[in-house]
Amino acid sequence: MNAENQFDFWLGEWNVTWGEDGKGTNHILRIMNDKIIQENFSAPDLKGMSVSSYDPERNLWCQTWVDNNGTYLDFTGKFEDGKMILAHDAIVRGEACKQRMVWYNIQENQFDWNWERSDDGGTTWRALWEIKYKRKK
Repeated sequence: MNAENQFDFWLGEWNVTWGEDGKGTNHILRIMNDKIIQENFSAPDLKGMSVSSYDPERNLWCQTWVDNNGTYLDFTGKFEDGKMILAHDAIVRGEACKQRMVWYNIQENQFDWNWERSDDGGTTWRALWEIKYKRKK
């Protein structure tokens, strides 16, 4: 698979669910001559968007996220072993940690996504938010 197409599994209209009753939608499309992947996430208490692009010089995916809480996050990572993993170093409540997003169990019409945190430099990770994606019919 061409590196620029590694995020194509994410393109489309999705219903997303988590926990007991969390739900929302996510609309993913290619923009700007198909070089940028734009995400439009919507849930009752969270509206956000991201833009992702492939950097061939570094062989990395780069993503920037912003949301209605004023959050700004930037990530880099790769697609390896059937998973897309984008990570960054963060400060949360004054403490340094690593955070990452993991897309996995990828199939044509569904996949899983985790928001994870590591407090030991990336040796171990714990999932803080697990989302199930199902493609809209």
